[in-house]
Amino acid sequence: MPIVAGLIVRRMRDKILGETGHLDVAAGDTVILETEHGQEVGLVYERERMVEKPKDSIGKIIRKMTKEDHAREKENEDKNHQAQRIVLNKIEDHELPMKLTCVQYTFDRSKLFIYYTSETRVDFRELIKDLGHILKTRIQMVQIGVRDEAKMIGGIGTCGRKLCCKSFLKEFSSVTIDMAKEQDLSLNTAKLSGLCGRLMCCLAYEQECYKHSKKKMPKVGSKVHTPAGQGTVVSLNCLKEEVGVEMPDKQIKIFSADQLSHTILDKMGI
Repeated sequence: MPIVAGLIVRRMRDKILGETGHLDVAAGDTVILETEHGQEVGLVYERERMVEKPKDSIGKIIRKMTKEDHAREKENEDKNHQAQRIVLNKIEDHELPMKLTCVQYTFDRSKLFIYYTSETRVDFRELIKDLGHILKTRIQMVQIGVRDEAKMIGGIGTCGRKLCCKSFLKEFSSVTIDMAKEQDLSLNTAKLSGLCGRLMCCLAYEQECYKHSKKKMPKVGSKVHTPAGQGTVVSLNCLKEEVGVEMPDKQIKIFSADQLSHTILDKMGI
């Protein structure tokens, strides 16, 4: 049974397995490995383990990156920029309905990955012929979604911080407008959308926090007993676990959820 480690490769941060052989690698190590695409750079994210029958093909780790390898990788970045200008010009020459996101050579520059977005099917056969003739390498076109594009390029969100998908979010999850309703947000999709044009990812990973808080809080419209007397719930602040209560004199007072007693009143229909 081969001993493998989990690796992250390419701009899409694809996760693959790499056979370690006699090498001792740990999470955080950067390595050179051989894959079906040629030699590539990989980041170890999962410790070594044994596998019986891998479902997918696995790469073979050649070595940990050396100073010479880092110099080569820096050179590859310059080559990426040069290739991107060529690819962009050729896309314009062929008038293709596609938006170039970025390009990336493998470590040995035996293949160039071209990442793009498009709303329609693109016939890029002539484009690949031209680029193969100019760049003298194999070409692989990779169509990605707008969320993946934002993750690759990065940017600043409406919160003023670096995009979650670029900084720490490892995987995308489904985001729905019902999550915004649950969090008592404005249902204006323009305000709820990120740079990618889709609903913001933070709606999904913050959802559990709101659901957990609301279980401990009364519903809007329910009657509650407060330290200041009985009133009606008019607003909730799930993050602070505070409740806005309208008192008989029409004043609205804020109480923590722990200060309220609403179960008995609700059951009595008061």
